[in-house]
Amino acid sequence: MAKLLTIHGGKPLTGEVTVRGAKNLVPKAMVAALLGNSPSVLRNIPEIKDVDVVSSLLEIHGVSVEWDKETGRITMDPAGVKSALTAEIDAHAGDSRIPILFCGPLMHAIGEAFIPDLGGCKIGDRPIDYHLAVLRNFGAVVDKRPGGISISAPKGLHGAKLELPYPSVGATEQVLLTAVKAEGITELKGAAVEPEIHDLIAVLQKMGAIITVQTDRTIRIEGVSEMRGYNHIALPDRNESASWASAALATRGDIYVRGAEQRDLTAFLNTYRKIGGEFDVVDDGIRFWHAGGDLNPLVLETDVHPGFMTDWQQPLVVALTQAKGVSIVHETVYENRFGFTDALVRMGASIQLHRECLGSVPCRFGQRNFLHSAVISGPTPLHGVEFDIPDLRGGFSHLIAALTAEGTSTATGLEIINRGYEHFMAKLEGLGADVELTERDR
Repeated sequence: MAKLLTIHGGKPLTGEVTVRGAKNLVPKAMVAALLGNSPSVLRNIPEIKDVDVVSSLLEIHGVSVEWDKETGRITMDPAGVKSALTAEIDAHAGDSRIPILFCGPLMHAIGEAFIPDLGGCKIGDRPIDYHLAVLRNFGAVVDKRPGGISISAPKGLHGAKLELPYPSVGATEQVLLTAVKAEGITELKGAAVEPEIHDLIAVLQKMGAIITVQTDRTIRIEGVSEMRGYNHIALPDRNESASWASAALATRGDIYVRGAEQRDLTAFLNTYRKIGGEFDVVDDGIRFWHAGGDLNPLVLETDVHPGFMTDWQQPLVVALTQAKGVSIVHETVYENRFGFTDALVRMGASIQLHRECLGSVPCRFGQRNFLHSAVISGPTPLHGVEFDIPDLRGGFSHLIAALTAEGTSTATGLEIINRGYEHFMAKLEGLGADVELTERDR
């Protein structure tokens, strides 16, 4: 049986939602527990699929995991860490890309790691080449096997001098999780510096790591021989916060996002205000609402932090379909992230995709035939359609569009939303959305 969501749109979303720990930090901090010689405690944990996946992968590798879902606290004891069967790893990993980050910690703990063929959202080419090149620089031996890759370190791992061709978040996490216990000093140039990276560094520093972040995207890590467990509160999920903010704007609603932090949303808040959204920052969250009147079009380019994050783009595009005039969005991080607009066009949106860089600075996708720029004309009334959720942020954007539209929409593929949005059905209902979840034959 497959889950089917029926959405009756045209009703503003109003009320309150709570966001907990960031999807882009929590699973990685859980992996870091493998590096310690004592238990680690992580708090503010959301109930999302990625946390389930990492919990299972830790457990089959001998780590004791206790997750109190009511308090959002998870305790991980690596005292019994061991190798896991290939079939078990493959079964528990599912379509997640997180297993690649187990490599460094597992090699430090037991001398070897295996990662299955990886899945993930289909938003662009996210190759593991960066990861494998990084691991080889540390002295790892990489062997391709049926169904995945075996990685070992027969001579141990040693510090390396590295430079990323693009500030990849995943590759930066790989370097951090591997370098902290590698012998000697590691220098990484061209590193990602997102808030979630800084929070992971805070976790590792609590464990005993020595890490310096310099002003030119260079990270220097001095390897240590032993690390202990940590006690840490995960930073809130800025991507979920921005998604609910965009939902308030598109549906002409008013949503208080408890847990949202201004510090990590600066670029988003500036853009939100330019469009015509309004917000109020208080001690424990941010209220977002449609200020009335016409929304304003704009020219927007995604970028790595501290720029406008790619994960904020898709939900905001829905709001831009309701702006008066022509907006241009230039995607520079994932080359295929505009695939989600097909459903918006079927709903009545006016969106044209272009191969050219429609922005102030040519990006790495220019002249490569990727449809990575969008021209959005509005406002256009939206109407209900049937759609299948393609990826995490695009899928949530479809839901926002269906809630904005007049009439009824039906959605399948809801499992993807569970990867990064905690209790999203309960939150929608709490905001007054007219939605029904049923099951039907596949």
